[in-house]
Amino acid sequence: MKRLLLTTGSLLLLLTLAATAPASQTARTFMDGAEAYRNGDWPAAIVAFESLADGGVNNGKLYYNIGNAYLKNDDLGRALLWYERALKRIPDDPDLRFNYDYALTLTKDEQGEKESPLLRILFFWKYQLSHSTVRWIAILLNAALWTVLSVLVIRKKRLLRPTVILLVAGTVIFSGTAAFNYVEATQFRHAVILPEQAAVRSGFTDTATQLFVLHAGTKVRVERESETHLLIRYTEDKMGWVKKADAGMI
Repeated sequence: MKRLLLTTGSLLLLLTLAATAPASQTARTFMDGAEAYRNGDWPAAIVAFESLADGGVNNGKLYYNIGNAYLKNDDLGRALLWYERALKRIPDDPDLRFNYDYALTLTKDEQGEKESPLLRILFFWKYQLSHSTVRWIAILLNAALWTVLSVLVIRKKRLLRPTVILLVAGTVIFSGTAAFNYVEATQFRHAVILPEQAAVRSGFTDTATQLFVLHAGTKVRVERESETHLLIRYTEDKMGWVKKADAGMI
């Protein structure tokens, strides 16, 4: 728990430059939240930080601070929800990763959607590198490949050289991974269970058959939604409806 520290510095600068609210008011709200956090007033810190997020401040460090405040306030579900949102923006932040992994140890349910160990070995780069890192590697490899091909064509050199073949293979692999990551991020929606316990039912009403129960902090995939409920998938063979109030969209 030593890393549950308030992140300030560059975040404060970003907040003061936010265009979604007057700079002075934005900075004042953040400072109020920071003061409340330092004083151990977690609810007040949450209110202040979340008001900035609701006002349009889209910042991974801010989301990380909100997650920390919720974790300090013993609200595991919302802590992991904000950590997940922060991970989309600053996936390589070591403190965020440390706190996220710690929070996961407090959850009661096993991880739902699990990748095959064989897939993790064969496609290790997808799981070891952040989406932004994969994207930049793909961009650089594409630039290098087309530069080399252009030079070889101009000089009328043989194209099927070992280095060119390796460069093509690397470009195809990382470009394909970047494309898959994009589709996964835009087409697959996920949510986090918020209350200590949430019933997953076969229908919308409280009298519908209870299929299973999930607990705070469990991550699920959202298949469909109605006005009041989400159709969620926990594992390949476990899916059902949960109240929208019981699941926060990441």
